[in-house]
Amino acid sequence: MFSTRSRAQRLTGLTALAMAGTLTLSACGGGGSTDAAGEGGGEEVSDAAITFIPKQLNNPYTDVVLGGGEGAAEAAGFAEANVVGPLEASASSQVTFINAETQAGTNAIAIAANDPDAVCGALGEARSAGAKIVAFDSDTNPDCRDLFVNQVNAKDVALIQLEMISEQIGGEGKIAILSATANATNQNEWIKYMEEELASNPEYGNIELVAKVYGDDDDNKSFQEAQGLLQAHPDLKGIISPTTVGIAATARYLSTSEHKGEVALTGLGLPNEMRSFVKDGTVSEFALWDPAQLGEVAAHAAKALVDGTITGEPGDTFTAGELGERTVEEGGTVVVGPPTEFSADNIDDYDF
Repeated sequence: MFSTRSRAQRLTGLTALAMAGTLTLSACGGGGSTDAAGEGGGEEVSDAAITFIPKQLNNPYTDVVLGGGEGAAEAAGFAEANVVGPLEASASSQVTFINAETQAGTNAIAIAANDPDAVCGALGEARSAGAKIVAFDSDTNPDCRDLFVNQVNAKDVALIQLEMISEQIGGEGKIAILSATANATNQNEWIKYMEEELASNPEYGNIELVAKVYGDDDDNKSFQEAQGLLQAHPDLKGIISPTTVGIAATARYLSTSEHKGEVALTGLGLPNEMRSFVKDGTVSEFALWDPAQLGEVAAHAAKALVDGTITGEPGDTFTAGELGERTVEEGGTVVVGPPTEFSADNIDDYDF
């Protein structure tokens, strides 16, 4: 019978972790047999358990991803799906949780890494113990996992955000980036492509990137960083925030400031969080993929790895439930799908 740990149980576990420094998981399905899968036999493991370890708990974007992942875990055939993780998105905050899952004998760990290297030692031990590792949303070092489920092509994410900010500021002026954590793999890859495009594309020759700041995916810090950007750069024309926490916090600051309607804001946001800011004119357009699908594909990929129907090699294929067939690309990457642009014209068509 499928089981999933409730949010209250997770929080109780986190409290115990804070008090005792360790976390012991019951993981009633965690010791599932992996005999056939371990040999690449492709036989379904019926009592397998999966644990999702996000960057941090209680993040609205993460909640949508995990909702999709937990639901798909049951459909994929996992007997148990759990969620554990830190309340703060620091580089090493996930290591204790990985170690606990290794001790519990969890068959698959799906992780959004706060740092690509800080988790590698712990993930290596988990793999040695037989766990399959699927990175999602934010990659680990490729040597530390079996697959990476990427939201979209990273360069496409970068370019769509540049296109939006350029349109909104009339193709010229100073812009800044308000990111998540300084070590977040996905954020840094998007920023790298943005910087390269700004430097090489003559269409952006009159746009100057003057600052990069980090809100650590914390609402209050992101709000303060947005305020600090405008104080340090009073002639700023636009802000790109490629993080759902950051863009919502920045929109909240701009909506009640003298800069509303004067400083453009775009990036990656959740429609339900950004709807009021679009309707009051603070934000004209932003983008995102469907976060639930990210969790869904990660769950199905993990089950295919556990069952041995794929190994993570380029060319491997698996079925991600109703989302259809997915193919493993170079670097052990699976792409979910293209981003959607949200504006006043379509935002009411979405509910997440």
